[in-house]
Amino acid sequence: MVSNGEADIAIVTERIDDHPELSKLTCDEWNHAVIVPKEHPLLECMNPLSIEDLASFPLITYEFAFNQGSSIARAFNKAHLDNPDVVLSAADTDVLKTYVRLGLGVGLMAKMAFDPEKDADLELVDAAHLFEPSPIWIAVRSDTYLRGYTYDFIEMFSPKLTRDVVDRILYTPVVEDFSI
Repeated sequence: MVSNGEADIAIVTERIDDHPELSKLTCDEWNHAVIVPKEHPLLECMNPLSIEDLASFPLITYEFAFNQGSSIARAFNKAHLDNPDVVLSAADTDVLKTYVRLGLGVGLMAKMAFDPEKDADLELVDAAHLFEPSPIWIAVRSDTYLRGYTYDFIEMFSPKLTRDVVDRILYTPVVEDFSI
């Protein structure tokens, strides 16, 4: 929607390199975690959890998790586990957790999406040692000037991205050197 001008900004966690019309503002990053029902056999593999242990179970994760270049795809490829058994993919974390609760597989999700109170029936296993952190970006069209309220939202979402910082990132002209 940002690409075609229907929206001013997008908050994204997956790569948008194939959209040259968009500029990215790095906001933060998130780490992965594994969720399983209590008493799940995976919990016996905690010395620490390895990517091979994880690959030995059916997996449930986000739709974009195994896109080329994702931190999950890179981790499995690095371990020469090119085709892990992804039995289901979900568009959001609540659906993913429901699949895990139904016993359909081991969940691989954003650690920050685990709520200890609401998810008390599940066990959270930190997987930051298995996967690189995933960035959170704000994407905007490269050829558009931002409105004041857009700057305000960006700074509210990521306080380090003040108007001056955003302008420097988006609108600083490229200096070309034609010297020989």
